Amino acid sequence: MREPLRVLIADDELLARKRLSRLLAALPDVNVCGEAVDGDSVLAAVRAGGVDVVLLDIHMPGLSGLDAMALLPAGGPHVIFCTAHAEHAVNAFEHGAVDYVLKPVEAARLQKALERARARQPVLAQPAVPAARAKNVTVPPPPASGGMGPAFARLPIPTRQGLVLVSPDAISHASLEDELVTVFTTQGDFLTDFTLNELADKLPAEHFHRVHRRALLNLSHVTRLEPLETGGYLARTARGHSVEVSRQSARELRRMLGLRKGAEDEG
Repeated sequence: MREPLRVLIADDELLARKRLSRLLAALPDVNVCGEAVDGDSVLAAVRAGGVDVVLLDIHMPGLSGLDAMALLPAGGPHVIFCTAHAEHAVNAFEHGAVDYVLKPVEAARLQKALERARARQPVLAQPAVPAARAKNVTVPPPPASGGMGPAFARLPIPTRQGLVLVSPDAISHASLEDELVTVFTTQGDFLTDFTLNELADKLPAEHFHRVHRRALLNLSHVTRLEPLETGGYLARTARGHSVEVSRQSARELRRMLGLRKGAEDEG
């Protein structure tokens, strides 16, 4: 039997909280552990412990949902944003949310979002299992040249097929498309529930750079930077992929590479 998800409802509207509470009561293996009406009470409830998932309204008095999430402790509960505006979806994922649901929240969509949160729970909670005995774990061979630590220092990427263990050396980039992140490696491409923010936190900062709100890039795999009319670049990787580099990130890359300033960098 699965452990129940402990869900905190955070919304300043009473009717919205009642609707979520009613929907959650009808779902199996879900317990409502509390309600919050603003960002400060969300943080207080999380600090008190016993919260696995926060159903977080984006617009609340005082701290917004986005502000509150930024203040959650590392390793804290998963966040599912609740919003009446679909355009906030990108912001939700950029801030590391597991998912988002549109108001008025529908039972099937809420259950799907909670299952996405639950899928991450075993990865966070299970003790380490020897790779040779673990089930549903793909262990690609280590890259020929290891410049970022020993072969066993691999990143576990949760996918729908299980955990894929990948050396950071082997990752060329990651991109956000259609609300999900794909990690591109020399061993193949993997769709994951990780957000770009989570990947950036787990990967070596000296090699990986957030070059676009939808892309994380390992400069070790870049073979060419092609200028764009926007002032950014199109980065070409050794495997032939193209990754857009925003104008602001292009400035930072030029400084890192010691290149002459462009006109847009003056002043």
